[in-house]
Amino acid sequence: MNSQEANTTLIERFPIFFEEGLKKELNSVAKVYSVPAGDIIMDIDQSIDQIPLVIKGSIKILREDEEGNEIFLYYLEPGHACATSITCCMSGQRSTIRAIAEDDTEYLGIPVQFSDEWMIKYKTWKNFVMNTYAERFEELLKAIDQLAFKKMDERLSKYLHDKADLHESCEIHISHQEIAYDLNTSREVISRLLKQLERIGAIKLGRNRIIILD
Repeated sequence: MNSQEANTTLIERFPIFFEEGLKKELNSVAKVYSVPAGDIIMDIDQSIDQIPLVIKGSIKILREDEEGNEIFLYYLEPGHACATSITCCMSGQRSTIRAIAEDDTEYLGIPVQFSDEWMIKYKTWKNFVMNTYAERFEELLKAIDQLAFKKMDERLSKYLHDKADLHESCEIHISHQEIAYDLNTSREVISRLLKQLERIGAIKLGRNRIIILD
């Protein structure tokens, strides 16, 4: 993708956030990356040298415990950035999350050295960063509520509906094992709960396919 195409994409995705001066700087310093679904965009303990802004597709954000078990936190959709990567960049820390392309994804990689400068120089960038913190904080609170107060069947139902909303489709292509990884439980538990949801008419199961009916 050439710089003119990148600028056009940027204008389409961020029409209300960024003034022309910031768009021009973004066009000159940001790189556009295209990654296939399943690729790791950022890994735990990785040195962060750029902030990803999603243009197309979506990115799944995960955390990992000391035993290597993953748990799903939230999705980044077009027009969004990862608050954790911004925080790590500004504090010079290494990544504390794993970011995986949920779909074939395009994103802008912004070199970290420009973020602090733009916070002072451009009000729209400061607002974008603050809104990103607020949105991701709300997502994290929801994730904590799910872990602390919801039973696994409720967490599974929310997970399926969130994924259906993300892809704008009632048909989800995913294995029971993948769901188990995201919800930090066993495949057997997920399979049992999915069958329960099918029995009550909430979903229809196929091979690596789930159709949301309710």
